[in-house]
Amino acid sequence: MENTLNFQLLDVSYEIVNNTPIINLWGRDLNNKKVLLIDTTFRPYFYLLLDKDSNSEKIKQEILSRSKTKSPIINIEEVNMSYIGRPAKAIKVTTTIPESVREYRETLSSIEGVKDALEADIRFSFRYTLDKNLYPMRWYKVNVKPLEKKTNYRVDEMYEINGEITEDENRVNVNPLDGLKIMAFDIEVYNPQRTPDPSKDPIILISIKFNDNNDTILLEAKGHDDSEIIHKFIELIRKEDPDIIIGYNQNKFDWPYLIERSKLYKIKLDVGRKVDSVPNPSVFGHYSIQGRLNVDLYDFAEELQEIKVKSLDEVADYLGVKPKDKRVNIDWWLIAQYWDDIEKRNTLKQYSIDDVESTLGLAYKFLPFGAQLSIISGLPMDQVVAASVAFRLEARLMREAKKKSELMPNRIERNIESYTGAVVLKPEPGIHENVAVLDFASMYPSIMVKYNVGPDTLLKDGDACKVRNKAPEVNHEFCADNPAFMRLVLERFLKWRSEIKKAMKLYKEGSSEYNLLNERQKAIKVLANASYGYLGWGAARWYCRSCAEAITAWGRDLISQSINFAKSIGLKVYYGDTDSIFVDNNKEKIEQVINWITKVLEFDIKIDKIYKRVFFTEAKKRYAGLLEDGKIDIVGFEAVRGDWSELAKEVQSNIAELILKTGNPKKAIEYVKAVIEDLKNGKIVLDKLIIWKTLTKEIEQYEAETPHAYAAKLMEKYGYKVTAGSKIGFVIIKGSGSISKKARPYFMVKESDIDTNYYIDKQIIPSALRILSYFGITEKDLKVGSKQPSLFDFLDSS
Repeated sequence: MENTLNFQLLDVSYEIVNNTPIINLWGRDLNNKKVLLIDTTFRPYFYLLLDKDSNSEKIKQEILSRSKTKSPIINIEEVNMSYIGRPAKAIKVTTTIPESVREYRETLSSIEGVKDALEADIRFSFRYTLDKNLYPMRWYKVNVKPLEKKTNYRVDEMYEINGEITEDENRVNVNPLDGLKIMAFDIEVYNPQRTPDPSKDPIILISIKFNDNNDTILLEAKGHDDSEIIHKFIELIRKEDPDIIIGYNQNKFDWPYLIERSKLYKIKLDVGRKVDSVPNPSVFGHYSIQGRLNVDLYDFAEELQEIKVKSLDEVADYLGVKPKDKRVNIDWWLIAQYWDDIEKRNTLKQYSIDDVESTLGLAYKFLPFGAQLSIISGLPMDQVVAASVAFRLEARLMREAKKKSELMPNRIERNIESYTGAVVLKPEPGIHENVAVLDFASMYPSIMVKYNVGPDTLLKDGDACKVRNKAPEVNHEFCADNPAFMRLVLERFLKWRSEIKKAMKLYKEGSSEYNLLNERQKAIKVLANASYGYLGWGAARWYCRSCAEAITAWGRDLISQSINFAKSIGLKVYYGDTDSIFVDNNKEKIEQVINWITKVLEFDIKIDKIYKRVFFTEAKKRYAGLLEDGKIDIVGFEAVRGDWSELAKEVQSNIAELILKTGNPKKAIEYVKAVIEDLKNGKIVLDKLIIWKTLTKEIEQYEAETPHAYAAKLMEKYGYKVTAGSKIGFVIIKGSGSISKKARPYFMVKESDIDTNYYIDKQIIPSALRILSYFGITEKDLKVGSKQPSLFDFLDSS
């Protein structure tokens, strides 16, 4: 008996049964039952791109002659498609199992008359979603045939798909996370040698919290035996059956550690909805759990540029999930000591509970955005958060290419060629009052839409085209006769986002409807703004250096024309940068500029922000401004150096605030002197003196001994595991020798060890002078009580 099933798609996988690939669609129905839909009819395929004058019949015969008995070629079909916007002759080769595609790609691409094998590098489960136009987290309906539930799947119902899957239009605006069960977990590991070793160091605590229960579950090892809590962890997941499992950095630590400890005890870490399936490393570096979404919240935190140290407690504190003063803080290298000391063990337990509560709290912040990214890109949520923004965009581009019968290029790594970037007008140095910033809305995506930019519309010598768009300076031409497929995607994004922003006005800010739409428009903005960068990304399927170069050329022209017009009507222009211009806040003249850009240049521009006071140095991309709400914008000062301590950044930020709010640099001098005194008197906490740098290669590959490499070597010597990519936190201590030799891991020292002179001379004063030197203030002014007259004296008395 057939019936129609409404279901939400969560994840897609496949398995091979009797040499037949079976697609598994994991989801839930309207009654929140866990369902599995299977499709036994889909087969793997790829394309052979043929030379223009090739003999297709002869090639077909050669293909058949190379068919294998074990995994035969079951269909050969000649197709007319497009490739990079040009008509293409191709042969679609269908075989039996996904693994044989790679083998046939190699053997068949050597046939005479075959230019290339295409789309053989697309994962089989993703290929299915492309062909069926399915997006995880969305709701669908389909005719199905109920199946007897098998014992090797942990679901409520099983169905066989019998018909086309179509989107459930009635549930487009339903919050995709409503009703899904979320499980947060965190492990604490015994670490007597500081860096834990899964071959000998047990898991001592596993804290777990669900979104549908206020209680926190704490699994505790018996002494140094963790076999029982691993069993309990597995049983709990099976019993509670979460749809989404979340952690913080669990893909790089918790899951690998759990897997190694399970192997040691010969325990199968069977936590998926398919029996006997264990978490496996998958695409984009995440761990895949069959039937569940394993989402690492650290991937979201990585994109928060405002936070330098991405530890769980720092991120939770920054986002207001759990302030640091409201949680137990234990230095991670002391966990073994806390575990072995019975009097301290309860403190460690609370530390673990605070960790998992912070993790679940971050999920409420991050997952709504992740769900929308999934809905828009077409990647399952566990993949989309682990993927770079370029991969997210490419997933959507691949869907558009499929709809247009456009063959997809293979992904290859290329050496990136540089090209001229955006225009930056030299700023007018000084302090300026009442400055408006005019910002072009989605400048680069809008350029791509207006001028039909894409690899498929880029004209080569001899190409016929009725309407051509020629980029200034670089002279690359793009045909406007037919829309580029990237333009189609961007037009959809821009229109979609505009409609959503209009719809948001119908709801109260902060309401569930408003929040849902806001997360959706943010996800669309992220993908749309990635389009220009994608074209210049070396690993892009649709890499196009000429496209990226043309876009920036049009951008430079657009900014230059706008600045020239503003000046022509007497509007003071202070600065221009990429897609923004800073002008005198003259409402009447600004309105003229906006109208001219909108009507003549046909681009959207608006007032983005207004500074009550802003100051520029002579350097480009370096300014600080006081906004109308009292907030301070600082751009470019601290970004030049990667070795600032938190104290140096704080000093710089406070100086900018003092100058902008008081207009008096003298106040800033007094502040700097007070900080120097506090440092000399030991009143600055150690945390503010830590310098964070990332190892860009393995320690042994560092020829020059940098401070962070020296500190990393000390860490390794004392049993800490450090590799390329590790963030090293170090401080500079008293003593003789080079700065590198005086670098120590921050957790190995105390406040009294600190070399205060280094922090005064190399941190506080340089960071302060990056702003104050503009006012004629010198190092001497900051270090001594008396000083020579300088520019700030004049400013103060005027």
